[in-house]
Amino acid sequence: MQKKTINLTPGGWAQASHVIAPSQILLISGQVPADADGNIPADIEGQCRAVWANIETQLAAAGMAYANLAKLNIILTDRAYVPAMVAVRTEIFNDEVQPAVTTIIAGLFDERWMIEIEAIAVA
Repeated sequence: MQKKTINLTPGGWAQASHVIAPSQILLISGQVPADADGNIPADIEGQCRAVWANIETQLAAAGMAYANLAKLNIILTDRAYVPAMVAVRTEIFNDEVQPAVTTIIAGLFDERWMIEIEAIAVA
């Protein structure tokens, strides 16, 4: 299997994001709730939306969409954030996308981050 590492979204936090694309599989490293300018929303709903926007950008650059998502690893810093995370994900996916999901409660690199999501998409 041939693979290459690419950076699909130059600038800001996106530079820390690497995507490995072997064949028809897109492996998206942990996306954090920061935009290209490093702005981080203060609340969990805003952070969820920011992470999903970053994932959508990565998918689109690879010619994919949310429907291509096969697996998500969602890391939250507090169990109390689960309802908001599920509500935003349900709103975005409209129950049309149902990837396998693992949710982990743990600390993250930047203490301002409440959520980080890794994703695997398949074309």
